[in-house]
Amino acid sequence: MTILAPSKKSNEARGRRHKTSIDWTIIAVRVISRWLKRSFVLIGDGGFACIRLGHACKKQNVVLVSRLRLDAALYDLPPSPVKGQLGRHREKGVRVTTLKVLATDISQDWQETEVTWYGNEKKSVRILSDINLWYSAGEKPLLIRWVLVIQPGADQAEAFFSTDLNAAPDHVINYFVLRWNVEVTFEESRAHLGIETQRQWSDKAIARTTPCLMALFSLVCLFTIEMMKNQTLPILSTAWYNKKSDATFSDIMAYVRRSIWAKKYFNDSRFEGEYVIITHEKWETLLDQLSRAA
Repeated sequence: MTILAPSKKSNEARGRRHKTSIDWTIIAVRVISRWLKRSFVLIGDGGFACIRLGHACKKQNVVLVSRLRLDAALYDLPPSPVKGQLGRHREKGVRVTTLKVLATDISQDWQETEVTWYGNEKKSVRILSDINLWYSAGEKPLLIRWVLVIQPGADQAEAFFSTDLNAAPDHVINYFVLRWNVEVTFEESRAHLGIETQRQWSDKAIARTTPCLMALFSLVCLFTIEMMKNQTLPILSTAWYNKKSDATFSDIMAYVRRSIWAKKYFNDSRFEGEYVIITHEKWETLLDQLSRAA
């Protein structure tokens, strides 16, 4: 599922009401919840660390996992209202120490644990976690579980949060790390499939081609998995970049492309010793495709 999110400048030029990325995400959460009819986990980077989005997710029984600023305003739960007390009940208690300060406090109950980091690397980290209300002016406080993470040798701590209060701290970290797979997919799709650099200019054309390109990415990967049952995937390395056993999407693209070309252009050609004879028309087509892929 892809959603076209034009910039504010583009919407103003066309006289349209602008929707932010958070607005579009809330719409997507509602639609996907209606499709799935069950709970799921929404993982986003720091741009999705939004109290309004957190409330929207909780309303749809969706768990939001994202980064949290070290200076986020966190509060204790409000005290119980006194019997007979007039006026509106308090929504939050006293403000707690910021995560930035807690990161330097060695007297806290830090826990040593091992988590799966980017690239499936196992890392030993120190974590600190608690449940507090996250508040921002003009927003209703959001109850979250925050997780403060310190890596050995790192210059600065990192913080994450989940709207699932029962989530284990290491599970929150592992969930967020899964986002890296999406980041790699976007980057590879831009580099090899032309996402965000399409030649179309109309919204409708871009809204049609982008899902097709994302689907093509998935299909190429699925083709490779099936082909590897009987063949070996060649991995291209260079003197300055030794990939060893880790294939990239460029390797996968070349692997699938070569198989398609071999079946299409050489399957019915005559073999004479070391030479393969193909028709002039097929040769011109092959040259055109090779030059465009280069």
